[in-house]
Amino acid sequence: MKVLLTGASGFLGRHTLPVLIARYGQENVVAVSSRDADLMDRTAVDRLLSEHKPEVVVHYAAYSGGIGANRAYPADFYFRNVILTALMFDGAARHKVRKMVYPMGGCSYPAKATSPIDEAQLWTGFPQPESAPYSTAKMMGTVGAFSYRRQYGLDTSVIVPGNMYGEYDNFHPLDSHVVPAMIRRYHEAGLNGADEVVMWGSGKPERDFVYAADVAKVIPYFIEQYSSDDWVNISSGVRTPIRELAETIAELVGYRGRIAWDTTKPDGQAVKIFATQRLAALGLSCDTSLRAGLRRTIAWFAQHYAARSDGLRL
Repeated sequence: MKVLLTGASGFLGRHTLPVLIARYGQENVVAVSSRDADLMDRTAVDRLLSEHKPEVVVHYAAYSGGIGANRAYPADFYFRNVILTALMFDGAARHKVRKMVYPMGGCSYPAKATSPIDEAQLWTGFPQPESAPYSTAKMMGTVGAFSYRRQYGLDTSVIVPGNMYGEYDNFHPLDSHVVPAMIRRYHEAGLNGADEVVMWGSGKPERDFVYAADVAKVIPYFIEQYSSDDWVNISSGVRTPIRELAETIAELVGYRGRIAWDTTKPDGQAVKIFATQRLAALGLSCDTSLRAGLRRTIAWFAQHYAARSDGLRL
């Protein structure tokens, strides 16, 4: 079958592309990014689908960023993601695409969701206000999946990756997530001979982390074998205190200085863990241990940092 992957140059896209090529063959996988097509333009979406005639669309293309960008540009995050979602669903249906896979972030769950967060909690409350414009726009993918299945027969699998980390992540110091932010801070502290690294909060909050390659490896299952309106969490479900994460990353980076915790800074949600029972019921799991995934991520970062340490995204 022919597969179109949008957002192919992004974090998860770069993990997923080799999985798709290995499964379906290089000649049957079309990878596009924003440089190749403006997917906020309906004409461009139609042209892309007409030219390549994919049977399957894995639609990763999104407008995303860190919490600072979400606070500064909430309208942009809402508008662009609504349009990116709506145009691809509608285009796929009109061009007789057989299957779509659509990811939605765990940030779309309600701010007051109870951990472990199961899929049934999605529409029971409002997401964290800081990222709600992005989060709610991505939630509309569940409505698109339901609507286009009913009217056009478009079979869409909606997946909800948890707190992903891995190679190709965003390591920018201003808007990266917790794992890449810690890796970069320890790496640079070691280079600069810093005796101490200060982390925000108490280190007590618990999260579960999923290696991005583990998410990528289950995509063929959702293309070939899953056909349901029910979205599925893709995560490890393993609880890790932030303090333990910080100590593990420091060890693996080789940082020997002191870790200090600034308890005047907020901790955020005390516990945010994703339920994985629905994933397990499908015979799937995300098995890469945190240490193994971190080791690979740190090695990749160190290699690329040496070549490009100008403060830009790596």
